[in-house]
Amino acid sequence: MFDQEARLERLLARHRDARLAEPVAGRPTLIRRDQLLVADRDVPAVEDLVRRWYDSRHDEAGLSLVRLRESARVDVCELAAELSGEGRHRRLMIAPNHLVHGQPMWWSGPADLPRPAPPLPPPRASVAAPSAAPSGAPARVSSDALSPSPPVTVAVLDTGLSPHPWYEATDWYAEQRDEVIEALDANDDYALDAQAGHGTFIAGVILQRAPAARIRAHRVIGSDGVGDELTVIKALTWLAAWGEADLVNLSIGCHTYDDRPSPLVAQAVALLGRRTVIVACAGNAATDRPFWPAALKPVIAVAALNGDDRAWFSNYGWWVDACAPGVGVASCFITFDGSRPQVNGLDPDRFQGYATWSGTSFAAPAVTGAIAGLAMRENLPVMAAADLTLDPAVAPSLPDLGIVVS
Repeated sequence: MFDQEARLERLLARHRDARLAEPVAGRPTLIRRDQLLVADRDVPAVEDLVRRWYDSRHDEAGLSLVRLRESARVDVCELAAELSGEGRHRRLMIAPNHLVHGQPMWWSGPADLPRPAPPLPPPRASVAAPSAAPSGAPARVSSDALSPSPPVTVAVLDTGLSPHPWYEATDWYAEQRDEVIEALDANDDYALDAQAGHGTFIAGVILQRAPAARIRAHRVIGSDGVGDELTVIKALTWLAAWGEADLVNLSIGCHTYDDRPSPLVAQAVALLGRRTVIVACAGNAATDRPFWPAALKPVIAVAALNGDDRAWFSNYGWWVDACAPGVGVASCFITFDGSRPQVNGLDPDRFQGYATWSGTSFAAPAVTGAIAGLAMRENLPVMAAADLTLDPAVAPSLPDLGIVVS
């Protein structure tokens, strides 16, 4: 465990516009100071209501970022609660701009660093075996073996994607290589940033279960593992307009100031429709407090297992849909040699393309990959493959952890 307070101080020092908010004791979150996210339809009303503190507005597709004057010292959580209305029904679609985090590291939860690992065999698509036939009848060859199913496209909203032998020769990586390559040492301290390689690792977990999948990376968090809801919303809106993502993996998230989902994030998720399956990590704070966007109804929330039991750091609860291995997961990684000295003859920060890592961040892509792999093997729509993967009639389930995807 790292010192939690020290990590929080470093985060706030790096993100000067971030603020710790805790309207309810014991339920903290991080927000962008003086920022409100507002749905397009509600912008005129909100601008009128906040005109005393209004500074500026930046319009995006479907919403606006409204900035308040820093000198006004407005509590945006309190203001959002007041403007959206009392009770469960929101009058206005408005929310603070919460910070989101990649999930092996969450400032109020456990900390875990990647560890160098030996090379793994590259994922390879298996050839479908002939199906069993009645006695005396010829064996039936799966249609997969004759005409492969169309590949499934998986959008990975994360830190980006670094080159790796597993996929750097593919056409899908060549199309996006320059725009998505990850930062490894953004603060120039000769050490690997806390979550550098996060997106590459996640892509590898997916490819181990669905080798023929096409990955579409989109950077929404930095190499320190921190981003915000506005960036996630913009990425989801772009994916909806693009229209080619069959699955979306979100190994990021946050707790919100009121433990309800941001209506702007919910709106962006809805834009993708039922044709696109969204899988998100349940978070690493070892709590049943809802973690967003995983806890949204259209999203498959994934907890982490350690063997047959819940990993001690994993969130859990009524809102979790599935669980998968999340401790000591092995995958592809970046290449980097840091300045840390050897310990017992081992170099703790010399990575040669492979690592092990723990967190719900890596349980989620196991489920994403399982769905993608099933869809391609059986030539199924992705939604049907998701229903089969999470079918309680054919897979065991655990209380507060959902269906076990082994």
